[in-house]
Amino acid sequence: MDRRPLSVTVISWLFIAAGVIGLAYHATDFKTAPPSEYALVFGLRLLVILCGIFMLRGSDWARWLLLAWIVYHVILSAFHSPVELAVHSLLLVAVAYFLLRPTASTYFRGARGEAA
Repeated sequence: MDRRPLSVTVISWLFIAAGVIGLAYHATDFKTAPPSEYALVFGLRLLVILCGIFMLRGSDWARWLLLAWIVYHVILSAFHSPVELAVHSLLLVAVAYFLLRPTASTYFRGARGEAA
């Protein structure tokens, strides 16, 4: 396997941490929210944690799923403040830049190639 780029490592750990912190932050909401709502919150946080873990392992699908997760947040942000939309849009651009660079693509291709 090719050596993991530092950018992939940093982004993976940041999103793992964001998922864990998000779960802890919303834990008190689970007492008052309907089950369908906290299932969605829990599922989305778990999804981002799994994306981070599997990106560390070189899974290409996790890279694309994480980018889709951020796009989802950009769309949600469009219904909130312009600042929130700008922040999520900048986050998408920055993460996409680093995850779609040739070194990252080579890393994700290398991990997939070894599994075959």
